[in-house]
Amino acid sequence: MGKIAFVFPGQGSQTVGMGESVIENNADAKSIFERADKRLGYSLSTIILNGPLDQLTLTTNAQPALLTTSIAILNCLEEAGIRADYTAGHSLGEYTALVAAGAIDFEDAVYAVHKRGEYMEEAVPNGEGTMAAVLGLDRDSLQEITKEITLSGHSVQLANLNCPGQIVISGTVKGVELASQKAKESGAKRVLPLQVSGPFHSELMKPAAEKFVQVLDEITVQDAKTPVIANVTAGAMHQSQDIKAKLIEQLYSPVLWEDSIVTMIEDGVDTFIEIGPGKVLSGLIRKINRDVKTYSVQDIESCEKLISELSSN
Repeated sequence: MGKIAFVFPGQGSQTVGMGESVIENNADAKSIFERADKRLGYSLSTIILNGPLDQLTLTTNAQPALLTTSIAILNCLEEAGIRADYTAGHSLGEYTALVAAGAIDFEDAVYAVHKRGEYMEEAVPNGEGTMAAVLGLDRDSLQEITKEITLSGHSVQLANLNCPGQIVISGTVKGVELASQKAKESGAKRVLPLQVSGPFHSELMKPAAEKFVQVLDEITVQDAKTPVIANVTAGAMHQSQDIKAKLIEQLYSPVLWEDSIVTMIEDGVDTFIEIGPGKVLSGLIRKINRDVKTYSVQDIESCEKLISELSSN
């Protein structure tokens, strides 16, 4: 076996009841949920386990909920001695990757992403910004389209470069609408509007980034013990000051997910373990490179199955 990477999902993967089987079978995992409740000052665990879904979906809850659940699942793998050579996360998942790499304490990360969600919600009035997934168009063509629309006065930019043929754009409602139409005219197979509360990873998030600087100053960010692949550069980040700078930049910059996966593969990673609810990242990785192994660990059953498989190799 070559190198192993742990990858962590971002907002949108949350489901009511996620992580339940893990905390029922692992006392340390349960304590992670309790620590999140204590740090936030309200019962996030109740919202995770019982909903309602509309409360869990709120950005201020979804972000710490996904981080908490993913770290609880990670705990089970680490207890079995499974370690990563790299960590990475999609958008919000980058904070989970930094906790896994020892750069940020769990409680600090839960607090930080709760505030991050709050500032992201506040940055653009509800209904003024949106996102859409563009399928079947190359990044250079789409980059030209978004640049043209933005210069015409309607802000829109590439937000998530997920895999070949799947790019998310983000901006004002009008900007995304115009870019979507132009993308279809330029040969995009489909354009799918996303049900999101704002134009994430766009220039419109700069007000959130300015506020978030203070939050990162409140918490301790250390050098990473394991290389973390940064969303904004698709390169490894280690040093604390570099990590802080990239987390600020990440709020208004594209998530270079396809490039991040390629970086790890080029350095010998052949096994990717997605830790947290859903299988979105595993699907994207397979579209980037079908030769690597992907595993999705989201409950106690899939965790035990992976431990057994890796132990026998």
